[in-house]
Amino acid sequence: MTERPAQRTPNRQLAALIAEAGFSNAGLARRVDQLGLEHGLDLRYDKTSVTRWLRGQQPRGTTPALIAEVFTRRLGRRLTAQDLGLDACAPVYAGLEFAGSPEEAVDIVSGLWRKDSGSHAELRKIAFTPAGLVVPSRDWLIGRPDEKVARGEQPRVPAQGRPVVPRPAAVPAETRRRTAAERGPGHRVTGGDIAALRSVAELFRTLDNTYGGGHARQALVRYLEHECEPMLRGVYGEQTGRRLFAAAADLTRLAGWTSYDIAAHGLAQRYFVQALRLAQAAGDRAYGAYVLVTMSRQAVYLGHGREAVQLARVAQQGVGSGAPPTVQALLHAAEARGHAVLGEVRACTASLVRAERALEAARAGDEVPYWARFFDEAQLADEFGHCHRDLQQFRAAAQHAERSLQLRGAGYARSKLFCKVVLATARLGLGELDQACALAAEAAGQAAEMRSVRAVEYVKDFERRLEPYKDAAPVRGYRDRVAALG
Repeated sequence: MTERPAQRTPNRQLAALIAEAGFSNAGLARRVDQLGLEHGLDLRYDKTSVTRWLRGQQPRGTTPALIAEVFTRRLGRRLTAQDLGLDACAPVYAGLEFAGSPEEAVDIVSGLWRKDSGSHAELRKIAFTPAGLVVPSRDWLIGRPDEKVARGEQPRVPAQGRPVVPRPAAVPAETRRRTAAERGPGHRVTGGDIAALRSVAELFRTLDNTYGGGHARQALVRYLEHECEPMLRGVYGEQTGRRLFAAAADLTRLAGWTSYDIAAHGLAQRYFVQALRLAQAAGDRAYGAYVLVTMSRQAVYLGHGREAVQLARVAQQGVGSGAPPTVQALLHAAEARGHAVLGEVRACTASLVRAERALEAARAGDEVPYWARFFDEAQLADEFGHCHRDLQQFRAAAQHAERSLQLRGAGYARSKLFCKVVLATARLGLGELDQACALAAEAAGQAAEMRSVRAVEYVKDFERRLEPYKDAAPVRGYRDRVAALG
């Protein structure tokens, strides 16, 4: 690695942290190299490199951020490159920080929105890192609630010592109609502003479910940058601020979900971490658990079963037994999916049973958070189908997948496609080649109409399973039908 000419001033900050962490120079170099490998970087630092840093040389590129992350993990507190006496850079870990305050959270997430809405294509190529899940989930679980999120409302204290909160000046009607971006970061956030954020989230959620994450993802990110950020930097009291952070968390999680759907996995991971932090600022513990479940689902998709189970369990621990039965069912089902990826039959079955019992305990009229309303009998059957497929219990997988397809509403096109591929895979496992190929061909046609890498990958996974039967007539027919799509 080429480095900048040495400075005259020794780096006393780095020396102090090395002593605190108990690292040797060689040990620090080794940990930086290992962290670099997680991101596909062949760094090859050694004890001499660390000696140069202590003398004042500045490592180039992403290395300062990697060094800071090594110390963050070791010392259990968030450290930046500047804390180590190193130059700031555009770190590979930008976005994985769990901010220490709501103000810092806004700075981190708004920086992420701005980079993503621009021409920073490399942001969408950042790798997913399982190690990056540990600190945020831990900090969410054991962190203290934010005492204050209100912004810009500083009460005046007159001589008598009685606080007086100034009234906002009257705002002309034409100004009230302007967008948040046009009003600038100093505008007072209203209930109407937050209602607009909620409506936009529902719109983008519908587009995602129906047409795939790639359909309107960039429009969503630009909306976050140009509308949501000025609100977060605006003026609001405690109650409005909590609601604002909750709406921002929902939109940010959705930006992560759509990124995940187009296989921008490192970027999605960063959005999920920031959504988790915004949910904490909102004081919404249950929504934070939902974000962790979302992270667990991404880990399942990428084959990180152990991390998926841990995230689901942290979510369960974080909300306790007081969550609505539907939410409890969702959390247990997420854990089951992680066990299934690991091939842990007994643990998977136990989690599925808990999910089923929790959903059975739900009653009509129960208050269910808007984000959990999708988790119904159709979704639970879908979870069962996926788990049994991963455990190669194909008859049970087929039964549950069929039930899910029968019950699922029309608004979940992508979910139905996934379930159809699960059913096709189960039919294949049962030796029913004709039915398997017919179902998969339908799914392939639907995937071609979506902008969803996950949909395409589901179909490709089925096709890999077809290899042992490649000369059979149904398989040749399937390949002909798929070739005609394109």
